[in-house]
Amino acid sequence: MPGILHHDGYDLARLTTYLMTDNGILGPTLGVSATYLILFIVFAAFLQASGAGDYFVKLAFAVAGHKKGGPAKVAVIASGLMGTINGSSAGNVVSTGAFTIPLMKKVGYQPKVAGAIEAAASSGGQILPPIMGAGAFIMADVTGIPYTDIVLAATIPGILYFLSVFFMVDFEASKLGMKGLSKDELPNKALLLRQLYLFSPIIILIVCLVLGYSVIRAGTLSGISVIVVSWLGTNKMGLGRIFHALALAGKMAIPLLSVCATAGIIVGIISLTGVGLRFSTILLAVADNSTILALIFAMLISVVLGMGMPTTAAYAVAAAVVAPGLVQLGLEPLVAHFFVFFFAVMSAITPPVALAAFAGAAIAGSNSMQTGVQSFKIGISAFIVPFIFCFNPALLMQGSVLEIAMATVTAVFGIYLLSAAVQGWFISKVGLPVRALLMLAALLSIAGGWQTDLAGIALFTLLIFFQKYQSRKNELKAKVQ
Repeated sequence: MPGILHHDGYDLARLTTYLMTDNGILGPTLGVSATYLILFIVFAAFLQASGAGDYFVKLAFAVAGHKKGGPAKVAVIASGLMGTINGSSAGNVVSTGAFTIPLMKKVGYQPKVAGAIEAAASSGGQILPPIMGAGAFIMADVTGIPYTDIVLAATIPGILYFLSVFFMVDFEASKLGMKGLSKDELPNKALLLRQLYLFSPIIILIVCLVLGYSVIRAGTLSGISVIVVSWLGTNKMGLGRIFHALALAGKMAIPLLSVCATAGIIVGIISLTGVGLRFSTILLAVADNSTILALIFAMLISVVLGMGMPTTAAYAVAAAVVAPGLVQLGLEPLVAHFFVFFFAVMSAITPPVALAAFAGAAIAGSNSMQTGVQSFKIGISAFIVPFIFCFNPALLMQGSVLEIAMATVTAVFGIYLLSAAVQGWFISKVGLPVRALLMLAALLSIAGGWQTDLAGIALFTLLIFFQKYQSRKNELKAKVQ
């Protein structure tokens, strides 16, 4: 290739020798999978075998199924719960989407929107603590940052993402005048409350991590707790069911381990040829003109590298190519890797190749590309928040308690306005000028800094008065007619 990407090449012997070591296939991605990830795959299999996986979905139905657009809100909650232990965006779509997508279509969502909501929610599970799929373990290994610090840093961005998807769903339901499911279609709340003990393994995992236990110890104890808890219900895990769960874990692990090994090949090639350093050079050259331009360039590379790849592989490759350049740019390693991680995860819902969205389209019976565009729209907050925490690390729990609290409150406010702008609903339907002002107010609120926050609040207040005035005006017109 010409210019900075030129390379003379290596012979097969040199290539094979390099890739068959811990520089390639046997590198960090496979090592992390064998050390940490396998524990949580077993944990997820145990949860399924004990009935806890189904319980999460039923609990989501009980909490949100009766509300307007209920099944979509169920998809957001259930996919968040399952996605954090599943480790695969597309796999999560297939498992929870089989229940939620048909019900979303039933209450009035278009097939492409139903598939997109499930895809966006399922992908977000990868950035939601406490487990965050496999990518977070690789991040801990690559950066040397303790896993508990990574989980803590992910808390606010993960919550912001799911709030954004929830707001999107709610505005869509309001816009279309939807209703929720009837009581007959909902699970028995009293029974679900009596089964709350099925949630205890997740709580045990979180407590163990907070107390400073190693990831291996925390994963082992939470796995054992699933077996103990199962004896309180109907799906008691005897030896037969335990072996069945371990067999299920093996089936779940093989594809993911294969992906990690293959990602090791790509990372090894990047290291051997030095192409990662060359990308860093390009990134720094772009940064001479504008830091924002450099971050946009890094975002595009991360998304393109992640297209068609599972999250784990997408992050491993993007971390090797993009993250070093961002660190040289002056970002803290945690911030740089989180920036890359977000976009690697979101590549699953970014057209033209959006694996999670395509899986949702298959279940919904909709056009794949249209579903991909809708999923990108619903998950758009994940394409804005990373830019914000690059300049305001308080969103990653870095700073004083007051700074973190202020950043969180204003970001939630901004995410609400962003969702309103994207969906075109704010008290009532709004036109393009109001949507543009809502988007501006949202960006001002998310940006951080009291000046921008005040400007965002002032603009929001004006828009409320304007929308109420317009609503009254429309009501009077309707009465006259």
